[in-house]
Amino acid sequence: MTAQNSSAATTVAAARMHEVTEENRDIVDRVLDYSRQRLLMVDTPLDKPQSATELSRLAGATVTEQGIGAAKALSIFEHILAPACITTDDPRYLSFIPSAPSKAAAAFDVVVSASALYGGSWLEGAGAVHAENEVLRWLAAEFGMPAGAGGVFVQGGTLGNLSALVAAREAARDRAREAGGPLPERWRVVCSAEAHSSIASAARVMDVEVVAVPVDADGTLRGPAVRAALEEHGGSVFAVVATAGTTNFGIVDDLAGVGEAAAAHGVWFHVDGAYGLSAMLSPEARPRFAGVERADSLVVDPHKWLFAPFDACALLYRDPELGRRAHTQHADYLDTLTETTDWSPSDFAAHLTRRPRGLPLWFSLASYGAAAYREAITASLVLAREAAELIRERPGFELVRDPQLSVVVFERVGWSKADYSAWSARLLDEQLAFVTPSAHHGRANARFAIVNPRTTLADLVLILDTMDAHGTAGGQS
Repeated sequence: MTAQNSSAATTVAAARMHEVTEENRDIVDRVLDYSRQRLLMVDTPLDKPQSATELSRLAGATVTEQGIGAAKALSIFEHILAPACITTDDPRYLSFIPSAPSKAAAAFDVVVSASALYGGSWLEGAGAVHAENEVLRWLAAEFGMPAGAGGVFVQGGTLGNLSALVAAREAARDRAREAGGPLPERWRVVCSAEAHSSIASAARVMDVEVVAVPVDADGTLRGPAVRAALEEHGGSVFAVVATAGTTNFGIVDDLAGVGEAAAAHGVWFHVDGAYGLSAMLSPEARPRFAGVERADSLVVDPHKWLFAPFDACALLYRDPELGRRAHTQHADYLDTLTETTDWSPSDFAAHLTRRPRGLPLWFSLASYGAAAYREAITASLVLAREAAELIRERPGFELVRDPQLSVVVFERVGWSKADYSAWSARLLDEQLAFVTPSAHHGRANARFAIVNPRTTLADLVLILDTMDAHGTAGGQS
């Protein structure tokens, strides 16, 4: 074999994974056929996890030097790996905060991956960024933010909250330097004692202190308590965080009062609306969010209650330039991007490389229209109220708190944590539902987190009936 022929053979082998060949046509056909089947499946199984030992036994070694072939790999995924993952868009998946992507959004996620799109800069992805920005402007308008507001889609609420707080601290530093005053020895962020764990996580990453403010008896953070914290800690506070829908109860803080307190002290006001702020799209819940328009920044997760696939969090700034100043990365090879006025999403959060994760939401919104979203969100709000009333009237059950949004928390009278855990495990083993135990102030309980428009009152009644069937504390078999 000549050197030229040898080089050509090496080139062909090196490009095997990338060229359009019969092998790759077959792979694409198989994957798209499976995706279509999964997207249009009417009765998707709930499924459940398996142990690492069992998965190793069933799947065997799949990453080998020569590969096992697409047909075998896909078969292992379909029959072994996928069934070991709980189906988060099942209508009886009611734990944590579920995901319920629309068919259009889930299908378009395939297009995003197939199109080899980069969503970090305007230079490389102007069309994708334009579509994402249209959605972000629509959200900002829904939340009452000014016309100049903007931001970026990031991975999730944890990264969104972190990025917003980093921008808030940078803005506070700039103001302190401009005023000629000293910087505090320790920066602080004020939030509710019921704030999401991501706020404490962000504080650890930033090496700042969390001032956890007690909530009122109804679980709500209100302005007077925030004012007291701001007066106590003075100029060391760089941000105040309010929650628009807590994960555990769906409680919306007094956004107007908290925002007013922050403004009175010249402090950045951030709203963590990862789960609950989507409810503002419904006329049923919109009044609860009065004051969100004061926010200097906010987050809302489309992969929760805006029917987008994982993973997508919309981070919005009242003044996007403050986000850009805090997050733009500088390097010689990035100068061609950073020395322009183009809108590059990588400049607005703690990231650089990013996929255009907002496109599935854009496609779904463009396909169905905003009214369909309002109707779907309203349906969950109505169902939560119906479920609460049912629980309130049901013997042997206690409603812990009237739902504000779509989280319903309740107790089975006499049950211990062990009872809830055994019942939850049995539900999953029997493939009836996924409802994990929760707790509040040391008392075990159960909760329904309702975001899937396919969830019905009949589903919830069926689950409650199983609690009757399993008896009271000490009576389970």
